[in-house]
Amino acid sequence: MALVPARSPNRPRFDRHRFVSGEPPPEVAGLVAERTAARNQRDWARADTIRDRIRELGWEVMDETSGTRVRPALPESPAAVGYARPEDLASLLDAPAELRATVVLLAEDYPADLARLLSGVAASSPSVSWELLIVANAPTFDLGQLIGGIGLEVEPNTLPTSERLGYADAANLGLRRSRGELSILIDSSVEPIGDLIGPLSAAFEDPTVGLAGPFGVTSGDLRQFSESPPGEVDAVEGYCLAVRRGVLRDVGLFDRHFRFYRNADLDFSFQARAAGWRAIRCEGLPLRLHEHRGYMSLPDAERDRVSKRNFYRFLKRWGDRRDLLLHPAPRHAHHRSGSVA
Repeated sequence: MALVPARSPNRPRFDRHRFVSGEPPPEVAGLVAERTAARNQRDWARADTIRDRIRELGWEVMDETSGTRVRPALPESPAAVGYARPEDLASLLDAPAELRATVVLLAEDYPADLARLLSGVAASSPSVSWELLIVANAPTFDLGQLIGGIGLEVEPNTLPTSERLGYADAANLGLRRSRGELSILIDSSVEPIGDLIGPLSAAFEDPTVGLAGPFGVTSGDLRQFSESPPGEVDAVEGYCLAVRRGVLRDVGLFDRHFRFYRNADLDFSFQARAAGWRAIRCEGLPLRLHEHRGYMSLPDAERDRVSKRNFYRFLKRWGDRRDLLLHPAPRHAHHRSGSVA
């Protein structure tokens, strides 16, 4: 996660751009320069439009403290070579499920947090057939050494990347390789203290349920979201999110524009609910939720900026879909300001 330092008022933050994995064509280089100018002017809408155009040309934009860089985009097609092994890019979702559940974890930073999560999984003895899939998203530590010291019951399938992918791309890389009827995406801030997988999978005995997890939110206006009691919810939070294979196959994966994790879960949940699936918050699952280190490591201003950008992206797509809310409030109602999932 790139940290953004304080800047001099006379010096623009995004004043340089550089390229990796080969020089881009002049058209892309020109668009990067235009986008840099738009960001310096805080014209976020134009910057997003230019980012999308760069993506259409086959390049991906990455904003870092040193400036902006581009690289060839992670391919949608398994026939193209990207930042993972070519064989890892082929989706397995069209094939029948072979297991009840696939647990998907992202390995990036904070090895102690991942070790805590893996130790909890190892000690839980799930009551259903399952596999463990770890996306090694250019981790800053020796993942093999960490895994070897845990004593896992199942041999994890590791999907390495050669460079750090954004949140959605990394999560999607794991989800598309799932062999389970359910895919369970668990954040390293979660510590299982018992069989989490078996009870969570029970929520899907109802064939109308597409998403489930221990944390859920509801909203009356699509602008403010609050924690919901167990039962049906507007969205399942991504700290621990289980999704039915049919949702991944028929509705799709995370929107790749969500490079930061915040609010990607809202967008993903509403994709499923717009297709007619229900989302459920489960009660009494055995886990502890710890501090999200990737969130807390960012300066307050940068944390708010990237979170709000993602929320505006959500609103652009779903802001008028009050029909998807379980309990829509009257349009004239005013709600207390709260945090966004």
